Amino acid sequence: MATYTHGQPSPSPGDAKLERPMVIEIIEKKIEYLRKEKALNIYGTVGFGTTASFSGVLANFIFRHCFKVKHDALKTYASLTTLPFLSTVVAYKLFVTDALYSGNISKENCVLRSSLTGIVCGVLYPSALAFIKNGRLAVKYHTVPLPPKGRVLHYWVMLCQTEIKAMVLPLVFQTVVGVFNGLQHYAVFESTLEETVHED
Repeated sequence: MATYTHGQPSPSPGDAKLERPMVIEIIEKKIEYLRKEKALNIYGTVGFGTTASFSGVLANFIFRHCFKVKHDALKTYASLTTLPFLSTVVAYKLFVTDALYSGNISKENCVLRSSLTGIVCGVLYPSALAFIKNGRLAVKYHTVPLPPKGRVLHYWVMLCQTEIKAMVLPLVFQTVVGVFNGLQHYAVFESTLEETVHED
């Protein structure tokens, strides 16, 4: 048998009927917000990683052309596609998504972290990786003259200085994608948080 506190009006059957649809509506809205945010996390991060993979493919093509390498094409393209993708996805989750959910970063910080992730993992890392892998192949198969002693790095950089300028395009693209991704992610997170607080 239900008991009621003295002086407290007991809820009428009509009130109970009105409250139930409201509770169901609130739950449905929260599920929709969470679904939308989850979709953004997945598609945004995967899309960001995919653009990094394209940068890796471009970097590999450029350095293979510079060093005149014809060997191990499948091996180098496979690593230059998968490693930038994985590094971008992991770095974005650690430095942007997790930090955003912990509430420790502002909108500007979120955009900055996202753009830096794109630059480092989507341009600098695949460029360095392609440089090292194809440089080793060039030395192994003697496709280019060996550098003089003591000036190895300078020799390789001078050898590729013209072609490497093409990496400016993915640098700009990854920066723009990083800024856009950070802004969109923060906006959806903020709207979800506001709606949840408002309904609570």
